[in-house]
Amino acid sequence: MPCERKPMRYGHSEGHTEVCFDDTGRFIVTCGNDGDVRIWESLDDDDPKFITVGEKAYSLALKNGKLVTASSNNTVQIHTFPDGDPDGILTRFTTNATHVAFNSIGSRVAAGSSDFMVKVVEVSDSSQQKTLRGHEAPVLSVTFDPKDDFLTQVISWPLLQKSNDVTNAKSLCRLAWQPGMGKFLAVPVETKVHLYERGSWDHVSTLSDDLLAQPINVVSWSPCERFLAAGCVGGLLTVWDVNSKLCVERQKHEKDFTVCSLAWHPSGSHIAYTDTEGCLGLLDGLGTSTVAAKNPAKDYDDLFDDDDDRLMDEGLSDTKSPAKKAVGWDDDDDDFLVPATGRVKNRGAFLDDENSLGSSVAPAAAPVVPLRPVYEGPVPTPPQKAFQPGSTPAHLTHRFMMWNSVGIVRGYNDEQDNAIDVEFHDTAVHHAMHLTNSLGHTVADLSQEAVLLACPSTEELASKLQCLHFSSWDTNKEWMVDLPKGEDVRALCLGQGWAAVATSTLMIRLFSIGGVQRELFSLPGPVVCMAGHGEQLLVVYHRATGFDGEQALGVQLLQLSRKRRQLISGEPLPLSQKSYLSWLGFTAQGTPCYVDSDGVVRMLNRSLGNTWTPVCNTRETCKSKSDHYWVVGVHENPQQLRCIPCKGSRYPPTLPRPAVAILPFKLPLCQTTTEKGQMEEQFWRSVLFHDHYSFLSSSGYEIDEDAQNQSQKEQQELLMKMFALSCKLEREFRCVELAEMMTQNVVTLAIRYASRSRRMALAQRLSEIALEKSNQMQEEEQEEQEEDRRQNQQEEQEDEEERGEELMEEEDRQEMEPEEATETKKRVNPFAKEAGSPIKPSPTPTSSGQPRVTNILDNMTSSKKSAQLSSSGGKPSKSPILKPLAPKPKTKTQSTLLQMAATKTANKKVQENTEQAANLQKQPDTPPPGPPADNSENKRPKTGFQLWLEENRKSILANNPDLEETDVIKEAMGRFRTLSAEERLSWTERAKGQSGDAADLKKRKRAEGGEGLESENEKAEADESSAKKKSSLDPSSKLSVFAFNQN
Repeated sequence: MPCERKPMRYGHSEGHTEVCFDDTGRFIVTCGNDGDVRIWESLDDDDPKFITVGEKAYSLALKNGKLVTASSNNTVQIHTFPDGDPDGILTRFTTNATHVAFNSIGSRVAAGSSDFMVKVVEVSDSSQQKTLRGHEAPVLSVTFDPKDDFLTQVISWPLLQKSNDVTNAKSLCRLAWQPGMGKFLAVPVETKVHLYERGSWDHVSTLSDDLLAQPINVVSWSPCERFLAAGCVGGLLTVWDVNSKLCVERQKHEKDFTVCSLAWHPSGSHIAYTDTEGCLGLLDGLGTSTVAAKNPAKDYDDLFDDDDDRLMDEGLSDTKSPAKKAVGWDDDDDDFLVPATGRVKNRGAFLDDENSLGSSVAPAAAPVVPLRPVYEGPVPTPPQKAFQPGSTPAHLTHRFMMWNSVGIVRGYNDEQDNAIDVEFHDTAVHHAMHLTNSLGHTVADLSQEAVLLACPSTEELASKLQCLHFSSWDTNKEWMVDLPKGEDVRALCLGQGWAAVATSTLMIRLFSIGGVQRELFSLPGPVVCMAGHGEQLLVVYHRATGFDGEQALGVQLLQLSRKRRQLISGEPLPLSQKSYLSWLGFTAQGTPCYVDSDGVVRMLNRSLGNTWTPVCNTRETCKSKSDHYWVVGVHENPQQLRCIPCKGSRYPPTLPRPAVAILPFKLPLCQTTTEKGQMEEQFWRSVLFHDHYSFLSSSGYEIDEDAQNQSQKEQQELLMKMFALSCKLEREFRCVELAEMMTQNVVTLAIRYASRSRRMALAQRLSEIALEKSNQMQEEEQEEQEEDRRQNQQEEQEDEEERGEELMEEEDRQEMEPEEATETKKRVNPFAKEAGSPIKPSPTPTSSGQPRVTNILDNMTSSKKSAQLSSSGGKPSKSPILKPLAPKPKTKTQSTLLQMAATKTANKKVQENTEQAANLQKQPDTPPPGPPADNSENKRPKTGFQLWLEENRKSILANNPDLEETDVIKEAMGRFRTLSAEERLSWTERAKGQSGDAADLKKRKRAEGGEGLESENEKAEADESSAKKKSSLDPSSKLSVFAFNQN
């Protein structure tokens, strides 16, 4: 009897829920703990009609256009169907009614109550009623005989266990008469169904199944009178064929929730059922199987006569019940019935007793429909549908579309109005808004910049994304985007300056807050929900198919700053067992967190490799199993979980406005009732909830340093308290472990405490830890100083480059005259030198009477030739001070350039042309000037430590020949620190003296050439040649030309 199990859908609040069909089978009618009766046209009806009958509705019955309900106000009411108009109160009890039922013609209603009474009321005249007393426990179930002769109450059967309250009963024990003639009464007893014969009330049969391990809650007969369906506490749905005595269908609830109501469609084609979570489900495809099950048996009956039928029936009955001997058979026949292995043939399908032999319950023929193989492996879990965190279900007429730390977005969709209200917690952000929901928006998000709305697509219109950018400074504050055909919005979120939309095509589209389309990328699976905060985007999606009630979700965390990067890429999202995701978001400080359906709140621990740490369990503070907390915000400082308590449901109502409660955080550490466990929990919670300071500072945000220092102080105090407790417990090894987490100052206090406690071995170990921490601090300080020095050098170098570029730009404007003078001199005496020989430009300015070059091509050629001449001639080189490693003042740089240019100009005036030629011929053999002489000003002045290291490096290497360079520096730093303050000061003064004499030393070297003019000219020519070679490689050499021509 294969059938299809439809996915469950939300119907009512969590709690007992009942279901039935109307007489025509057109409507499915349900009632639940929210006090509403919902009328569904089908399982896919997203907008069912509802009738509010009270605070809670416990039971309902429907017949002849009359709807009877048992509500929490201790009354049994009647309404018209399907209009839902009140038609009076049938009867009242001193406590709430538990079950109501119509008779077969709909003229009477029976109602059972927790006050041990049953009342039978005439529908046409409620004054005519009978009260049945004498019950010894609350009445769980009532049902009428189809012939209207008997009224059965579940409490009158001694075989059932009594309970003092309906909520304490193991099973609802909903009875069911066989339709038509009412030949049998089905009674659920533990994991079996007993069949009792009408009139004699003899127990004729017991239906059971091996897979039924928990009590059966409800039973229901099919309209054809042949099949019996049962729903159990563990969520198993079973259908028996009573004639063939076989279990023909087994279905498992998708989440193993208790099935609390069953109803067959009048056509027998499908079964509607509800669970204790308020969800509605459907088993479809039963009708065709029923016909297929009947016809082969009928054809098979025609092959045998009546005697053979009787013999086969009796044999089959005993085969099904091997422990019972057949009448008139000998012992040898028993061996045939029970195999030698001791296992029962066809076990558990139908158990007979003494009254079953020869009874009319026996089948008319042997069954020919084989059992369908039962798959006992893992069952796939239906994937969780996409939802918007901070919103209530979309099928509600009045709902929260978004509730977050910024404000509230409410949606109204009823006969009077279809609108959206936006309310801000802080009216300074924006005033409240009332929007007409003409497009039918179902998804929304709210930030301090905008309101983002989206609607699904229809046959005529595409899915639309609408943004109200109320923080915009221009007049056009609204923009709208149509998604491509066949693409619907599944989830959306807002960040700082951007918006993200997840669609049905496994794609995420990014927009700027002003409506500019930005990047888009694909997801590995269907999206579940999204959240945004600042520059962070958090996405949760289905990464695979879950099994046995588990959801297989993945998470991605993206940083949408200038440097786009993915912080978490597709890691599995941990959930509680057999739970689903119920909320996703960020804390007010920007740390990702989420809540599952079991109420466990988890937060991202960045210091532990982006793992998820449980920080709270809201179920621990709930007073009842049906109570929940609806999370709306999380704060790390102060540590607050902001949520709305929901009594008897998972979602709060829109009116009256619900009050927000604040729950504390608590890490699920072991033995938190002890003093040690409490301090450990406080310490690690403080570490986790103050980890956001390091993330914000690394991301470039300003942080509250006072609060950060206060948190570190609290953590060190807790460590010291745990240290003292461990000392009292004589756990010295534990004390050392705690000391490793302390700072150096706190370790010093721990050493004092250990010394005063006369634990000298512990104090010695703590002193070693203090020394290690001191060395680490010194190394870290040295590394920080080195890093700062590198950064300063880099910044100064960039500044000098910028100043050099400015000087070059100024020089370019004044360089045309020297270039034109060089070109004119070259044209006047073209045969003075060879083409490749270097020519010194004349320092004398060109007369104004000479014609200027006006041809563009000539200018380009002139510039090129001038560059070649400057690379091989005697122009002064660019001063290395333009790009120093150490910062130099700008005025000093310019004066040095002028001094160098003036010196070289004087040398050129004295030289003769013949000496020039000889010097140029000797130039290739003359070595270039030593780089140390030219770069003496470019080098950073040595520090006192560097001078000390140069003198003591050999001694360090002699003592430690295997040390590398970095280890040598570390060893030298340690020795240098051991020197007295006077000695270190003397080395520092020596370093300052060397750096101060560098410039004078270079000047003296330039002035020492008085012994012979020729050697001085050769040296000047060599300097000029070296400078020209460098100038051809560095474009900033034009600055030296400018300095030369200025003189």
